[in-house]
Amino acid sequence: MKTFDVVVLGAGDAGLSVAFQAAENFKVALLEKALPGGTCVNNGCVPSKTLIHAADVIMEIRNAERLGIRAALQEMNFRSIMDRMRNIVSEGRNGITDAIKETANLEFIQAPAHFIDGHTLEAGGERIRGKKIFIASGARPVIPPLKGLDEVPFLTNESVLTLEKLPESMIIIGGGYVGVEYAHFFATMGTKVTLMNRNTRLLPSEDHEISGLLMREMGKRVHLLSSVEISEVRQEYGKYSVRFTNSENSQAGEVSAKSLMVATGRKSNADLLGIEKAGVATDDKNFIRVDDYLRTNKRHIWAVGDCNGKAMFTHAGDREAEIAWNNATLKKKVRMDFDSVPHAVFTYPQIAAIGLSEEKARKEHDVLVGKAMYSGTVMGEAMAEHDGFAKAVMEKKTGKILGFHIIGPHAAMLIQEVVNAVIQGHGSKSITGSMHIFPALTNLIPDVFSNIKTE
Repeated sequence: MKTFDVVVLGAGDAGLSVAFQAAENFKVALLEKALPGGTCVNNGCVPSKTLIHAADVIMEIRNAERLGIRAALQEMNFRSIMDRMRNIVSEGRNGITDAIKETANLEFIQAPAHFIDGHTLEAGGERIRGKKIFIASGARPVIPPLKGLDEVPFLTNESVLTLEKLPESMIIIGGGYVGVEYAHFFATMGTKVTLMNRNTRLLPSEDHEISGLLMREMGKRVHLLSSVEISEVRQEYGKYSVRFTNSENSQAGEVSAKSLMVATGRKSNADLLGIEKAGVATDDKNFIRVDDYLRTNKRHIWAVGDCNGKAMFTHAGDREAEIAWNNATLKKKVRMDFDSVPHAVFTYPQIAAIGLSEEKARKEHDVLVGKAMYSGTVMGEAMAEHDGFAKAVMEKKTGKILGFHIIGPHAAMLIQEVVNAVIQGHGSKSITGSMHIFPALTNLIPDVFSNIKTE
């Protein structure tokens, strides 16, 4: 049996962050069942955003006429776009592999691992004991128990990256982040896309106005079917058929396409680890329970990233890794503030947000709301951006920023100023009181707070 000071399960961003920090002073074992880089590098952020950027460029060309520019899109080489994506993924993974090899005190074991007891794991035919254990085992696609689905081949966010030929038509089941992003990509490439969603609106956790505009814009390019319950999936004569019932009016229907993608959420990989043998508690959805300091119910085990289900974003996992390592090694403990985790959805139009939606905030607080249109800024008007907007939700008594939401070009970049203000606790005055370059698009942000309505 090999004994290590630190054992890390998972070589994704969060696991790598812990492993590299630990290896500076301790003997570390890094266990990974698949490829170094985890979801983000191999089948998440890196490949999907590489593809989506190509789609965004195509959309800009198609929309250039609103600026008085008549541009012709001569060719979309799907194979070339996919090959470029795969090359970027490969280069990123190779860079991580090299970094692992070059790190002293770090032993990399590429094999499935499972717990034997609270301190012992088995991987690659070896038993490994760790004084401190960090679980960063990630997540995988949820496959819903739909009639007939287990009898047909279908795409997920992982297998879709292996496509060599652009699908002529596609049904995407799921109206969450993955579903709407790939609906944007394939519709832009020329695939006839049908997006099926059991909720009344896409991205139901987003602010209702944000979701509403997304549905209007996406509905121009994608066949949207909301409030549907799928009753059966079949494949015959080279086509997939999906039968459904509308939950609002009870009307039955059926749609067909030549390809099928399932994007109905993510589930923790904790169940693959024999975690019950370590006595680590999980919730009813199989996510590992952690406290505000990322510690499990076992004092020597921490869980970070997607496996705990708290905030399933790469940047959140990276921060969790830093905090967990701090809390495992230093006397001064740090809480993970999940309320201030921002996120973005790289669909078209782009979305970014931090904190509570207006409807959630109103349930818990007395609020003030401010809104500004892109077109209210000089740059927004220059871009002919007439639909995009940003919205702030503030606590009336304290002026605390409870939520901020943007839909439109560069949303993921524009929100960073608000994120910084929220995390530093400075509030809106730090934004409205600072100079913003005129006529940059960043003027949208102070405009939102200037438009706060006193109710």
